[in-house]
Amino acid sequence: MAKELEKQYNPQNVEDRLYAFWMDKGYFHAQRDMNKKPYTIVIPPPNITGQLHMGHALDNTLQDILIRYHRMAGYDTLWLPGTDHASIATEAKIVEAMKKEGITKEDLGREGFLERAWAWKAQYGGRIIEQLKKMGSSCDWDRERFTLDEGCNKAVNEVFCNLYEKGLIYRGERMVNWCPHCLTTISDAEVEYEDQAGSFWHLRYPFKDGSGYLELATTRPETLLGDTAVAVNPKDERYKDLVGKTLILPIVHREIPVIADDYVDIEFGTGVVKITPAHDPNDFEVGLRHNLEVITVLTPDAKITEDYPKYAGMDRYEARKAIVKDLEAEGALVKIEPYSHNVGTCYRCGTTVEPRVSKQWFVEMKPLAQPAIDAVKEGKTKFIPQRFEKVYFHWLENIRDWCISRQLWWGHRIPAWYCADCGEITVSRTTPDKCCHCGSAHIEQDPDTLDTWFSSALWPFSTLGWPDNTEDLKHYYPTNTLVTGYDIIPFWVMRMMFSGLEQTGEVPFDSVLIHGLVRDSQGRKMSKSLGNGIDPLEIIDKYGADALRFTLATNNSPGNDMRFSDEKVEASRNFANKIWNAARFILMNLDENEPAPYVPENLALEDKWILDKYNALASEVTDAIEKYELGIAVQKLYDFIWDVFCDWYIEIAKIRLNGEDAEAKKTVKAVLVYVMSNTLKLLHPFMPFITEEIWQTLPHVGESIMISEWPLFREDLVFTEAESDMEKVMTAVKAIRNRRAEMNIPPSKKATLNIVSKETALFSDAAKYFQRLASASEIAVADSEAKFEAETLEDAVSVVTEAATIYIPMGDLIDFKAELERLQKEKQAVLKEIDFINSKLNNENFVKKAPEKLVATQRENLEKQTEKLSMLEESIKKIEARA
Repeated sequence: MAKELEKQYNPQNVEDRLYAFWMDKGYFHAQRDMNKKPYTIVIPPPNITGQLHMGHALDNTLQDILIRYHRMAGYDTLWLPGTDHASIATEAKIVEAMKKEGITKEDLGREGFLERAWAWKAQYGGRIIEQLKKMGSSCDWDRERFTLDEGCNKAVNEVFCNLYEKGLIYRGERMVNWCPHCLTTISDAEVEYEDQAGSFWHLRYPFKDGSGYLELATTRPETLLGDTAVAVNPKDERYKDLVGKTLILPIVHREIPVIADDYVDIEFGTGVVKITPAHDPNDFEVGLRHNLEVITVLTPDAKITEDYPKYAGMDRYEARKAIVKDLEAEGALVKIEPYSHNVGTCYRCGTTVEPRVSKQWFVEMKPLAQPAIDAVKEGKTKFIPQRFEKVYFHWLENIRDWCISRQLWWGHRIPAWYCADCGEITVSRTTPDKCCHCGSAHIEQDPDTLDTWFSSALWPFSTLGWPDNTEDLKHYYPTNTLVTGYDIIPFWVMRMMFSGLEQTGEVPFDSVLIHGLVRDSQGRKMSKSLGNGIDPLEIIDKYGADALRFTLATNNSPGNDMRFSDEKVEASRNFANKIWNAARFILMNLDENEPAPYVPENLALEDKWILDKYNALASEVTDAIEKYELGIAVQKLYDFIWDVFCDWYIEIAKIRLNGEDAEAKKTVKAVLVYVMSNTLKLLHPFMPFITEEIWQTLPHVGESIMISEWPLFREDLVFTEAESDMEKVMTAVKAIRNRRAEMNIPPSKKATLNIVSKETALFSDAAKYFQRLASASEIAVADSEAKFEAETLEDAVSVVTEAATIYIPMGDLIDFKAELERLQKEKQAVLKEIDFINSKLNNENFVKKAPEKLVATQRENLEKQTEKLSMLEESIKKIEARA
């Protein structure tokens, strides 16, 4: 007897042991084999603050499927892992922890805070990596990177200097998105918009000369303190004579002009707009055109500045109430009406973003965006599904300059130094000791850090050694497939594209596989507030990593969201158990020295059929994976293993396994091993653990299934005629089973089959299948009904398929005496029901007082019962005639 498997599959006994085996053997490590075609994926680096959630589980399952497939298909595969320093999120976590100790950033100073941040990273940063390993992720952990490591920092400085030297990075006063909670700028892509209920405050601004007033409306009366003009459209006939006049700003009583600008919409409201250049991006642009003063009225944490003593220190919303009250007292408030509008919020903390004029560092985007647009239009990089190109194009075609400076300490510090003597800026790849303009040693580095996405944008090439021309970079770049969610196309995908093209001259990847969100069973997004989040690690503990992976793959379709439930994972675990039990059955029937998988000679019909089916499966699964249709690939595997191999072939195989023909036994064992072993290979990328465990116990060649050769379609395993013949037999078996089920005939009740078919040889040879699978006692086959005695066919149940008509004698199926007793009992029950209904319908009180609907229902029921009685009497008559 061959090796044994435990009675039940227990993932806890298998997964950690096998993962350690793979790690020890170095199977995940890319060897930089110049004789093989490279296939590279860079992992979307999870934040060091993160814990594994279902999004990570899906993302990494899809990547691991692609990597394991390509590794077996003969590619030199590299799956490069790492984590992201996540400036805002990590700094917020550390500050929060320090707050509990009563310490602030300023108490520690920059160096002290960074020491604490690195210590935090050492303690928690590797947690998500260990969690990814529990999923079975076959990353090259020897090449693990961190977006803030020395190599990535070198790349960041190189890119910053390159762009600065080309004039594509500049420092200037611009309108930025400012988070008053995180106290830093955030990029346009990091602003999430949501509908908020607000108001329109209609105000009157009086003319200085006392000739009247202009009426306008605003959603932000608190910013009135910084108004430096009121604007109308130059084409607006109502106001053209008022342009150039002076107004008195309510409450503040500052003089401001009426200006004309095309920005103003004539149709909206009164056609008059207050202009606050410091606190609105459109107003800022108007201010630049008209040389208006920029008056900042809010502090970085969104409180009123000291310039307005009455409101100084008030939060923006508190100040709003006070200002509206004062406007009303001054007679400047006309009315308030409710208004719902789209408000930008910080993607990290949800605080309403404050537009703010600030001196920041920017990347000029238009020259960088166009090559990234062209690369996708020219097909150098493809989106799967293609519809997501629209999102990509929308962002790049409407892009504004990217604000890259952040008022944080954790991150890549901006490589710019300011000279105290000449005031010039020195931008350098390495730390300078003097000003490059005047030679003064009195220089100080910019305190800000770069946007996290600045370093993440370089991930596909910085992790391979760029800016150095390393062997890894030459071999593995450009990478191949980027797997990511549709939600970070603007954050990350487009930035990697323009960065890769600008810095290396090549696209960073040729394909972008977009997946959707994992939602709960009701289709809701998983969130803390709903309490519907599912912890992948808990699922793994309960069902195993393979069941989780299989569930995520089964329900996956590129770009579409999927619903997740425990029931689906249970079904995947049941599938794992089905495979396990099939393997145990095969192993129980093997000898100790069974040869490695091979296709034997002298194949029976069912052997050719299963080999043809398996061969088609190998082709279909390969094709589906190549097209990124992983959900289709896994469904085909499920159907083949469960329905074709286990439910049909293994059942038929038992005929020869239990027979006396030694040669036939040898053949069927070889086919069982060949098909099982190779099907496990096809399943391995999806369910790596159980496939490895079973493969190791079956006869095999090599150390591990994960480095075995991917099964390819074989011309010599095409058995079209045999496959067609077997399908005819199976169709007949299914039809017989269905008819017996309709008649409630138990499988234990055997019956003769009289088969009429032009293919007499096929159905005669198939007698053993009908006996094993269709409860047949004897089988007679003829090419026409005339060959059978007339009464044999008359007194029979007939089953018709395309290839045959099968007659089953009623006497074989039914115990007439018992059936007569059953019918007589059923007749008495129907008669009793008819009497009961008649008693109601013959009762005048019931007919008059009961609702019409109820009376009608009773009459319908009487008709049905009377019809049933007639059928029962007909059946009784037939059986009595036979008796």
